[in-house]
This record gives sequence, C-alpha cells and structure tokens, in this order.
Amino acid sequence: MIKLISLVPLFPLIGFLINGFFGKKITKSLSGIIASGSVLASFIISILAFFELESSTHKQNIVNVFDWINSGDLTIPFQFLYDPLSAWFLLIITGIGFLIHVYSIGYMHSDEGFSRFFTYLNLFVFFMLLLVLGNNYVVSFVGWEGVGLCSYLLIGFWFKNTAYNNAAKKAFIMNRIGDLGFLLATVLIFTNYNSISYTEVFEKAGTASTSTITLIAIFIFIGAMGKSAQLPLYTWLPDAMAGPTPVSALIHAATMVTAGIFIIVRSNVFYSMSQEASSFVAIVGAITALFAAIIGTLQNDIKKILAYSTVSQLGLMFLGLGVGAYSSAVFHVTTHAFFKALLFLGAGSVIHAMGGEQDIRRMGGLKGKIKITFITMLIGTIAISGVPPFSGFFSKDELLAHVYEQNKILWLVGMLTSILTAFYMFRMIFLTFYGSFKGTHEQEHHLHESPSNMTFPLIVLAALSIIGGLLGLPEFIGLPNWMHHHLDEVIKIKNPLMLSHETEATLMGLAILSAAASIYFAYMLYMKNKVLPVEKENEFKPWQKLVFHKFYVDEIYETIIQKPIDVVSSFFSKVVDNQVIDGIVNGVGTFVKTSGSAVRLLQQGNIGFYIISMVVGVIMCIVLLTMAIN
Repeated sequence: MIKLISLVPLFPLIGFLINGFFGKKITKSLSGIIASGSVLASFIISILAFFELESSTHKQNIVNVFDWINSGDLTIPFQFLYDPLSAWFLLIITGIGFLIHVYSIGYMHSDEGFSRFFTYLNLFVFFMLLLVLGNNYVVSFVGWEGVGLCSYLLIGFWFKNTAYNNAAKKAFIMNRIGDLGFLLATVLIFTNYNSISYTEVFEKAGTASTSTITLIAIFIFIGAMGKSAQLPLYTWLPDAMAGPTPVSALIHAATMVTAGIFIIVRSNVFYSMSQEASSFVAIVGAITALFAAIIGTLQNDIKKILAYSTVSQLGLMFLGLGVGAYSSAVFHVTTHAFFKALLFLGAGSVIHAMGGEQDIRRMGGLKGKIKITFITMLIGTIAISGVPPFSGFFSKDELLAHVYEQNKILWLVGMLTSILTAFYMFRMIFLTFYGSFKGTHEQEHHLHESPSNMTFPLIVLAALSIIGGLLGLPEFIGLPNWMHHHLDEVIKIKNPLMLSHETEATLMGLAILSAAASIYFAYMLYMKNKVLPVEKENEFKPWQKLVFHKFYVDEIYETIIQKPIDVVSSFFSKVVDNQVIDGIVNGVGTFVKTSGSAVRLLQQGNIGFYIISMVVGVIMCIVLLTMAIN
C-alpha cells in the first residue's frame, strides 16, 4: 500500500477537477459526495499505509512520481517521502478533512457557490497533502504556496463582500512575507549542501557552519511564522474568519496553520544544532501564546474567540519546539486538531441555529435548544482547557513539562496562557449556552439543531477529544508513550524528559488546579454574578479597551507600514507613472503625430512642385558633397 501512496493526494485532485469542470452540471448532493468521497478514499489508503509502515522495519520510504527539474547541477525529482511524520499528518489531514467535508454538505446546502466551495476545499486538501509528502523543500514549497492560494480563495469565498475580500488579501500578503523566508532557506540549503532533498540534506547538515545552520533555521521559522500565525505575522488569522465556518475548521485544525509546525519538525536537525534558533522559536512562541490568550478574554465574536485561541495554542506548540520537545508538539497538534475542529464546527452549528449571528452577547440559553451542539462543544472546551482525562490535558501537560525542564520563566508564561485559555473558553460557553436568550424574537423562533450530516462530525470529534490523550500517556504511570516511539526515526537528536516522577506529578497537579480555578472564576463571573460583556466602548476601563482593540496592532501596522507604502505608491502613480513615464511616451507620440501632420501638407499632388523639390534636393546634395570634399 505504501507504493500507492501517490493516490492519497491524487484523489482530492481528481475531486477538484470533476467539481471544477462539471460542478454546475451536476446536483449539489453529487458534488458533495464526490468531494467528500475523494478525501475518504485518501483517508482509507492513509490508514492502510500507516499500519503497513508500523509493522515494517523500514521507516523511510521514497516514492518517485516523475522526473521534474534538471538544469545543470540542479536536479529536483518529484518524490514523496513516506515516513512516520508524514504518515501521521496524512491521517490528520484526511481524517479531519473528511469530517469537515461531510459537515460542509449540510452547512453550505443553500449556497449558490456550493460546487465551487467543494472545488476549493478539495484543492486545499491536495496542496496540504503535497506539502507533508514532499521529499524535498521545493515539492513541499509547492504545497506551501498552494495552501496559501486556497486560503485566499476560501477566506474570500463570498467575494461580493468587500470586507471579506480585504481579509483574503491580507492573509495572502502576510503569508507572502513568511514565504520569502522559506524560499531564502531553500536557497541557502542548496548553496551549502548542493541538494534540497530532506534525506540528503539532513545527512550532511553538520558540514555547514553553525552561523549558516542558524540562518537556515531562522529563515524556515519566518516561513512558519506566516503560515502558523505567530507574532508579528499573526493578524491575518483572526480576519480569516470572514470565510465560511468549515473553512475556519479546515485552516485551524487540518491544514494551513499546522504547516509551520510540520516544517520545523521535519527540519528538526537544524534546530537541534542551533541553540540560538531554538531559543528564538521558543521566545516568539511564548510571547505569541500569552499575547493571543489575553486578547481572547474580551472578544465577543464566537469565531474570533476560537481564532485567537488557535494563535495561542500554536504559540504553545512553537514553545515546545523551541525547547526540543518535537514529538510533544506533534502530540499537541493532534489533540488540537480534534478539539479545535470540533469547536469551530460547533460554532458553525450555533451560527446556523442563530441565522448567521456570531456575537455571543446576542446568544444565551441555547443548551436546551441545540443539545448535541452544546454537549460536543462543552467536551471540546473541557479538552482545550486541559482538564483530565480529556486529550488536551495530556498533550499540554507533557509539552509544558519539557518547557519547565529547560526554562522556568517560559514555563510560567505557558501556565498563564493555559489559565487564560480555560477562562475565555468557558466564558464563551457560559455566555452562549447558559442564562437567558438575548437575541431577537425572530432568532429565537429560528433556533433548531443542525441536521445529522453536521452533528455526526461533531460527535466523532467529541469522542476523539476525549480519548485522544491515550496517544501520549505519561510513561510514569506504566504505559508506553506511543507518540514518542512513533516519531523516533524522524527526531534526529533526542531530548527526553528527565524530570522525576514526583516533579511531573506536581506539575500535573498545578495544571489541574489552575484550570479548575480559572473555570470557577469564569463561573462566578458569568453564571453566579451574571456579568455581561460591555456593550458600549466608553464603558471599558483603559486596560479593557486596550485588550478589546487587540493592542491596536492592526492600527500600528496601518500607520507605520500601510500608510507610508500608500504614500510612496501614490507618488509613483501620480508623478513617476502619470507625469514622467506617461509624459515621455505621450510626448513621443505627440511629436510623431505633429511631424506627420506637417509633412503630410507637402503631399499636394502637384507634379511641377515635385520636380522643383527634386531639383532643389539634388542641388543641395551636390553642394554638401562639394563642401565635404574641400
């Protein structure tokens, strides 16, 4: 089955082509079945190949698809690398992707762009699969750019809305900044190792100087900062909520933002050889995690709360990567995929029930109206809050234990982030599902549970959010940590956790108590005392206003980056382009036209005039020739 691994990205590509060319000619149900079925087929092959890989002693399998680029010393074959890392990501992408496709059939059923939506969705999955399967940086870069393109198409899916188009452009442009870092890293890798193949480059990684390795690692991380929305390239992700909710789930759980984590784990050899680059990754991740968590505490848009939660959780993953906890970061990527897909799809179900309303201040009392959505979202919230025995507790606890061992200050930042996460997530739950309904009578009359093709994915993801922690049970309770064992062949330099069992138990206790205290505080605030979010901005305290406006980062970017560029662009447009360049071009045209008009007057049709002109011309030529001879 591993030899057929090329079929995994091929099936979504076929789905994309069928819906792209014939989507308008077939029914909506058939279009949805084709798109979902193609991803399901990829998931089935991924499962079969995964079990074959697990039972095999040969963990690295290279599948040559075709010869691609041959130019001088540069040879880039189109190859796939199927190893434990790519195998695991295939399961996440196709498994979660399939559930999101099924959910989308119900969510988008009345949209006029139904087939176009599934066309883009299949293409998105195809490029993400290409990214994780590529055996060299260029093939992965094709997938890397592809998911950026698809995010632009899907975020701006409702393109008649100018604000949505702006959000799509913002995502595209900010990702291009990060992509430049990835591209520079690829160039440096080729110039220093004369290869861009993962297997060849990692074998020769130590032959380059430490400064070169650090530069390569930092450039790769800059690429990851764009894709995975880390400071300062994070502002596109909250704005990406402009797209349909299933798109948000796909971006946040199975594609796009996980690409940054993947590429650093894939390139872990560089970070293991550069303490400076690793420290940079850890610090940026820690700052991003806390920064986004603080912003999330006062957001009122249900999707933006989850968006800032994703930015924060990704920050924790990068914090783990920065201290060398690569397998722990992948573990958290996995559990995060479960509960974040669940939470976004649950939010979509809430929005569906509320007739498009996204403001939690207009909700309340929904738990009795949409029970399946409420129960599943509550499970996802408990999981992300780090409450045992749900999946998020095990992955986050393990990751923070590695951070504690390496840097106590960064561990404290991670703990504060976790405390804030539990608070704002339960704030969302309490304001959305408890209390009295605060929407309009029409919205209340419209309230209903989502159809089965939307609730089925919620139930599956809820189950995974509960049991997902079994993938990385703490070893001190006597069970093997499967995730660590699975990625042994991929992590070049191991960084095992050396804490004593007593210390681990203490850290786990602190994590549980802090999560419980945070949830209790949210309960007292929003359930017991029935505090409601401020409606008018002038009622905010200064620090609340700062947080509510997301620390004015967008405004700062607009002032120091966008406006100066607009001024320079305006100058070049009005002066250099319109006056100088157009002036020269139009001047030449005007001169030729005027000259032609003057010369045209000499064409009178008078033969006598022509003879006299010819004689005068001959005489002038003779005179000039005589003068030249003398």
